[in-house]
Amino acid sequence: MTSHDIDRHHQAENSRRPRFRLWRKLARSKDGAAAIEFAILAIPYFMIIFAIIETFVAFAAEQLVTNAVNTLGRQLRTGQITYQMNRPDTDMNDVTKFRRAFCDEVSIMIQCSEAEISTPSKLYIDARTFASFAAIPKSIPRKSTAAYADIDPTSFKFTPGGPSTINMLRAYYRWQVITDLVRPYITTIRPSDGSLPSDFLIVATTAFQNENYP
Repeated sequence: MTSHDIDRHHQAENSRRPRFRLWRKLARSKDGAAAIEFAILAIPYFMIIFAIIETFVAFAAEQLVTNAVNTLGRQLRTGQITYQMNRPDTDMNDVTKFRRAFCDEVSIMIQCSEAEISTPSKLYIDARTFASFAAIPKSIPRKSTAAYADIDPTSFKFTPGGPSTINMLRAYYRWQVITDLVRPYITTIRPSDGSLPSDFLIVATTAFQNENYP
């Protein structure tokens, strides 16, 4: 081997060494470890945070619906709202009028369109009179007795009684959920195809005996 060949060999060796050093340096570097770890944990972390926030908002909406049921139930009990008593100033003979009054009570968080008021798909009202408190249903009407079934709105009525009658007022509202990770798996109220629901069913009930108003 000539001296010229030896020089070229040394030059090639020297040119390869910086590249090997660079790869070894990158392999040992931990500068981006924190960023990679954060990227891996960020998605589940923020999903949990959003689920907590959404659960809190849903709970606030549930309290709002409950307060509206109690308020309108009190108006039925005291005769401020009547049904088929020939009183133009207090009669609400149409459930649409009652649903509009209910929407006014929850408007701070729940907005009802005119289409929703006339043909409900989220907000349902069930107001009926019964012979006794024991006759008031304790369960939610469902479309079937299967383990998972949707509610049955066809059984809902708006026929509150007059003075001294025993009544039940119940409201249902489908509250849309996005990141709630637990509730879809623990509810038995699901679509008819058995798929996981995309909403949280809020149910509020009050039972009372009307005052003997004139």
